Amino acid sequence: MDTRDEMELPEPKIRAQYPQALALLTGFDHAPRLAAAAAPAALPERSPGVPRASRFRSTTPGLAGLPAQRPGAVRLIERIERTGGDDLPSAAAATVLRVLRRALAIALAMGDETAARSGAAELKRANLENRLPAERRSAFADLLAAESLAVLSVLANATAFLLAEHAAAEAPDIGGVDEILTDAPHVALQGALWELDAKLAAHAADDATLVAVTLAWAEALAAAVAARAEAAPATAAFTGARWRVAADDLPIAGFAPATRARGKPVQMAFKRPEEVVGNAIAKHQAMRLARMLVAYDFDRRMNPFVELGGFIFTFLGDGRPGTGKTTLIQMMAGLVNDYCSVAGYPFRYQNLGIDNVDSYQGKSGQNARAFVDAVIDPAVIGFGTIDDIDQVAGRRGDRQSSSGQQEITAVLMDAFAGAGTVVRGNATFGMFSNHAESIDEALRQRAGARFLIDGPRTQADYIDIFALLLGKHHAIPVGDHDLMRAQQIKAAVRQGYAGHDRPTDAALAAIWDEVSARLGPMDTLADIGAYLHAIAQAEPRFTGRAVKNITDAIKTRAMDFDMPDEWFETPEPFLHQPYARKLDMIAALRQPITPAMVVQEINRYADSEWRYAETADERAIDEAVRGMERMAEAQRRFGGGA
Repeated sequence: MDTRDEMELPEPKIRAQYPQALALLTGFDHAPRLAAAAAPAALPERSPGVPRASRFRSTTPGLAGLPAQRPGAVRLIERIERTGGDDLPSAAAATVLRVLRRALAIALAMGDETAARSGAAELKRANLENRLPAERRSAFADLLAAESLAVLSVLANATAFLLAEHAAAEAPDIGGVDEILTDAPHVALQGALWELDAKLAAHAADDATLVAVTLAWAEALAAAVAARAEAAPATAAFTGARWRVAADDLPIAGFAPATRARGKPVQMAFKRPEEVVGNAIAKHQAMRLARMLVAYDFDRRMNPFVELGGFIFTFLGDGRPGTGKTTLIQMMAGLVNDYCSVAGYPFRYQNLGIDNVDSYQGKSGQNARAFVDAVIDPAVIGFGTIDDIDQVAGRRGDRQSSSGQQEITAVLMDAFAGAGTVVRGNATFGMFSNHAESIDEALRQRAGARFLIDGPRTQADYIDIFALLLGKHHAIPVGDHDLMRAQQIKAAVRQGYAGHDRPTDAALAAIWDEVSARLGPMDTLADIGAYLHAIAQAEPRFTGRAVKNITDAIKTRAMDFDMPDEWFETPEPFLHQPYARKLDMIAALRQPITPAMVVQEINRYADSEWRYAETADERAIDEAVRGMERMAEAQRRFGGGA
């Protein structure tokens, strides 16, 4: 599924760099200039009779046989092979070495491509022949620095990309990467590999930590190089084009991180829609969104629902504990997984949880950015969730929020509605919370849709959920009840939407009554605008972003139609159709936008904002009252009261 704007990095050019890559892994001398040199760590001794020489021999004179104990000597092959102290290299060690050789070869080949495009290759020849003009030396240094950064970026991203499938759950804290040299590409590579050797010596004790430390080093190197490149000149030759390594399906797009396109099997107990009791509107919208996601076209890297309107990029599911938020996640992930299996699409599900909040400064933000980048990867169908977001992301200005929580808030705000946010339609993010009023207001308003998850409400709902959870291994009769009839989605959704013809909150209902009495039925844009203005006057937090979210919800309602089931049973009728054909098929089903639909979506959104505000105020008042009561009791005891 290559895109039209990518050039292929030829495989012969990559393989031609294998000898030089192997020479770098075998051994070289390097004296650190920017990073602090640690005390040299001795390599583990082998058993008697086992030769110390590596099975790999360098073809570069003077590099095979460097003593490991000499200060500044880097022998990565020996370092990696002997991790854990065994006499023979493990499978993990062999994997890491092959990945590093491949990543180095790709980086060197990419350096040659960059040098040829920027003109650095010709200046290198002129410099070797002592014919480089003095006035070109500054430009030559800038081009060498840009090529060095490009080589380092490709080395880091290729290593992380190729090792991703071997990653463990835990990531070690190895600190930052400091030895970033830009004198020349080979000097830059030596500095990076010297630092990898130092990280492995300090943190790698077995196969698991060997892979983890290498991955952590690659990610830290990629982030550091990207930060350095923001102010570096002459990088256009690298950032102005896109490449792909076909054999590895590795994309190279400037200094952007390369994420693996293949999705891992989702480890989750999926739920079927009939297993979700109550929550009619939330279930209905989640089912619609699951089908919207797989309408994504991998060749165009765009979704027809984004072009036509109505795609939900972010949504907020809030409700009391035990009302079914986790079940809704399991249902939607299961539907997307099934549709992707039919179409042969890679599916990636990730959750950003409280364990991603780290005490190390900057690490929480890195975790959040890695989560976002993995989900929005245009080569996969992505579904990302942030469960208990009120605990994961902190409110700005809240002294009880840690710096890690504040970092996550900043990353999510930029990712969901930042200046560089691009919605392709291949990914969606769901934020879930038992206390939506505790979420940062600006972050909460970045949720384009609101799913009220209130669980079972009626007597029929409680009968249905009890029967469902009890199972069939009993002889208790159902009684006077038509089992699961109340869960028929169409009837429940119609009833749910009709419940928003009038606001449910008392304060908002008063505004509705006043505007309705003054204007009558709201059937024109002027009437609707007057209602929105009245709401905004009563609630300052009801801003232009709220109006945007309402209009997005209205467009989603216009796309609230039944796509035929046969479109998703086999890929040929719809999923594998060309983009233009998908666009026509979907546009033919689109429903007209009516004033009643608009009013319902305004009331749904405004009701949720009023609910959050009132709940937050009540919590603040309760906390203040408890504080006053404690202070009064303390004063009474201090005064000698019984």
